[in-house]
Amino acid sequence: MQRVADSCVNWISNKFKEKENFYIFCGNGNNGGGGFALAKIMYHNGFDITVFLNENENFSKDAASNLKKIKQISGIDIFDFNDAATFNFKENAVIIDAVFGTGLNRRTNKKEVDLITFLNGVKLPKVSIDMPSGLLADQMITDQTVIFKADETLSFQFWKKTFLHPETGIYCGKVHILDISLSEEFIQDEITSDYVIDDLLIHRIYKTRSEFSHKGNFGKTTIIAGSFGRVGAAVLAVKAALKTGSGLTFVHAPKCGYEILQTSCPEAIYLYGGENHHDRFQIDHDTVVGIGPSLGINTDTESAFLDFLKSCDQPMVLDADALNIISRHSQFLARIPENSIITPHPKEFERLFGITENSFDRVELAREKAAELGIYIVLKDHHTQIITPEKDVFYNITGNSGMAKGGSGDALLGIITSLLAQNYSSKDAAIFGVWLHGKAGDLAAEKFSKEAMLPTDLINELGMVFKSLA
Repeated sequence: MQRVADSCVNWISNKFKEKENFYIFCGNGNNGGGGFALAKIMYHNGFDITVFLNENENFSKDAASNLKKIKQISGIDIFDFNDAATFNFKENAVIIDAVFGTGLNRRTNKKEVDLITFLNGVKLPKVSIDMPSGLLADQMITDQTVIFKADETLSFQFWKKTFLHPETGIYCGKVHILDISLSEEFIQDEITSDYVIDDLLIHRIYKTRSEFSHKGNFGKTTIIAGSFGRVGAAVLAVKAALKTGSGLTFVHAPKCGYEILQTSCPEAIYLYGGENHHDRFQIDHDTVVGIGPSLGINTDTESAFLDFLKSCDQPMVLDADALNIISRHSQFLARIPENSIITPHPKEFERLFGITENSFDRVELAREKAAELGIYIVLKDHHTQIITPEKDVFYNITGNSGMAKGGSGDALLGIITSLLAQNYSSKDAAIFGVWLHGKAGDLAAEKFSKEAMLPTDLINELGMVFKSLA
């Protein structure tokens, strides 16, 4: 509890140097105990501290011990939760929520609901300790649940699953994971199937290039994409594949896109796929295929694609219209080669596998389907999830809302296909590819803003990401 308080004080002191008053709302459990400890340290560091608590509740042993200590400090004012509604909050202040943490295992009572509802309406910066009060660590919420709406959440050692799902993550604001030196032995022994993609994992995956190498060492990538009026998707996928390090890159597209592709992607080799849409797929067996962006669902394209799928036995990457065609012929799901990677957004996933009530249920269904089909599912979202045939889930924490533009998914397909061609395993290609895509998107947003950044800006930042890795 002391380590929690110390780490929070350091962060809050750096973030809110200009703030004078801190209003700390403490529950009766260990999260409240951490709030009391935080109040004591911040007071001794020179901040004006006011504590609110529920006087009618029994406190946990540690919370009671820390409460006793702050009651001995005359400079800390203590009020009941009920007093908050009539309290005169100063402008240069911060609200700190330490009411409930991960230990919450019951519904909030009326007094707590009224407090959280009131605080959500107060126009001051808000910080939650451990997690926003009312939120559960790894479960979906009900429509009736009242949750503290934080601007910043200070959590400890590891992400909580609810931080990473859209229905619940919206309450957390910006999440900061603070190190409180939990037992390394405990961490290693703890069994889980949920992971966050962190820098340590990426450095284990990333392969540096040998100086004694040539283009043949970095694979053959074939992007199958585009149709009349929609050749841009092929351009984005090909450029992303090239920027990710593909040794030889081919683009299989209709003739209507020939000049565009040869002009915009001179490094790629053009393969004829038809006149205005794909009506044939003549692909070498020693290449890794990424297929789907703006492919179209023309009858000829659909028929040729399904025939192509029957003949394939090597892992490939499937997106967009390739998945939409399969969703119309569900028996072809079983034709997807083992260890392939599919990259659906939620609606494409729904068309493939059925409707789920929420994103938590969607991940569980994805676990079952990945295991059943022997494939990797890249479920695109704000925190994209990579689901393995072993039913492990890897959550990505790079990326931003500036990437919510048409063309971002085309770039992702090119990145992952290029990595697969370079002999990364399907698992590593999916994890590394999603992380790269998000990291480049973050650099593009810093440079151009979330509103103005384009998928082409993201692709152009891939080089900076690789430089940082090297």
